[in-house]
This record gives sequence, structure tokens and C-alpha cells, in this order.
Amino acid sequence: MTDTENNISKYILSKPKGTLLFPDDFSHLGTPAAIRKALQRLREKGIIKSVTHGIYVRPKTSELIGELIPSAEEVAQGIAKRDKIKIIPTGAYALNALGLSTQVPLNLVFLTDGAARTIKVGKRTIKFKRTTPKNLLAKGKISAMVIQALRDIGKDKATTSEINKIVALLKQEDKKHLEHDISLAPAWIKEIMKRAWQ
Repeated sequence: MTDTENNISKYILSKPKGTLLFPDDFSHLGTPAAIRKALQRLREKGIIKSVTHGIYVRPKTSELIGELIPSAEEVAQGIAKRDKIKIIPTGAYALNALGLSTQVPLNLVFLTDGAARTIKVGKRTIKFKRTTPKNLLAKGKISAMVIQALRDIGKDKATTSEINKIVALLKQEDKKHLEHDISLAPAWIKEIMKRAWQ
């Protein structure tokens, strides 16, 4: 075992199982070529598993279902953290995350201020769509998703039950964040979001 491999192995084993790992995490432990080689060897030994190109995980196992692979959502959040970019769920994924749809989308689409790209994780696809900074100004996690979900549903297309669910969710949002995010929404979405104040 080389020093680089040994040091990377120690670093990985100090992390909780299920931790996502990127080659950049080890940049202080060797040259890019040595790191690549060490990760390849550690993968062959089963210390890490490849999630998708350039992303690894320290495997986690469950007695019931065996090995647990990180979800596409966790991978997307991991990439956002690594690249210091903002991401906001959109479309069918935003609807599912808010409980407005029971359909689990195979394609997760996020708006981002980072590079546009598509990443395959198992059978699912993560798509980062570059957008204008204005679309990423929302501060609240729930309200940011609500704006995207309503855009996907379309003007005057949301059912009473969907609107009631959205309002109930928005009532859980931080009031300051909600106030800020209402000001960013298109007029018809503003009207729905304002109901959360009542």
C-alpha cells in the first residue's frame, strides 16, 4: 500500500458509513494521478464503492436490504456542497418532494448557478439546468420549491386540494424567508403564497 493509498484509506475510515467522497477531498494527500490510482485500488478492495463517475461512497449496509447506495438526491446535494453552487428542485421532482405527487421521478431536475450537466446515478438521472441568478434568490427551502412546483403545474391549473397543501407547507416556512420569497414570485403565485400569512 502506497503512502497516498494508506492516508486516503485512513481518511475514508474516519468518516461515517454512507459519506459521499470526491477525488478533490484528498487533494492534500497526493498528486491527482496518485489519488486516482489509490481510489481505484480501494474500490477493488471494497473500502469504497463508485456511485457514478468521480463520486464514491463509504458503503453502508442494512441487515434487511444489504448495501445502501446514496440516493440521487444525496448525490445532487453532495455535488452542490462540493462545487459551492445553489440548486433548487424543479418540475416533477419539486412536486414529489412537496408531497403534491406520489410519482417518484426518474429524472431529477435542478436549477443551478453552476455548470449545466447530466449525471447518471443507477437508473436515475440528475440534471443541472443553468438559470439566471434571479431564479435562485429564494431563501426558504419550502417556498423555493413551491414557486417551482406551481410553475410546473401552471397558472389556474392547481386544484383546491393542492393549494391547501401548499399553504399548509408554507406555514411551516420561516416567516422572514417567506416574506422575501413572495416578493420574487410571479403575481399569480404570490396570491397563493400570501394565503400562508392568514
